[in-house]
Amino acid sequence: MATNALFRNLIGKWSGICKTWFEPDKLSDESIVHGEFTFVLGSSFLRHVYSGEIQGKPRNGEELIALNSVTEQYEVNWIDDFHMNYAMLFSQGPATPTGFSVTGEYGVELNQPKWGWRTQYDLQNRDSLTITSYNISPDGEESIALEVKYKRV
Repeated sequence: MATNALFRNLIGKWSGICKTWFEPDKLSDESIVHGEFTFVLGSSFLRHVYSGEIQGKPRNGEELIALNSVTEQYEVNWIDDFHMNYAMLFSQGPATPTGFSVTGEYGVELNQPKWGWRTQYDLQNRDSLTITSYNISPDGEESIALEVKYKRV
């Protein structure tokens, strides 16, 4: 899907379910999430703002999304008040047939190997979006961490 079409199709308000795993194969939380995608600086950048709960406590976050026209890679800068409450996670990666997949790294302790974080955006149709994130251990083992199944509001 062309970037301008993908970004236009994401614009608007969304609502859905967010599932969270802290350990592989052990669902830790399932809660309602509300999000909105808006253009920033014309239509070159996309902002995704969301709010919900995790384990009964408020959770809010934001992603700034772009397609780098030089590298032809998608770029995402992510912050939130639960998972990334101490730093910004920068990820980048290629387009996919229905969206894009980006990967970044985050630290868990000073002077320790970094972990990876891969997020895949999959716009199945104009009204259904799945955002799935995977933790990647320093050894390269990947396991699901988050799954948001949005429906357009």
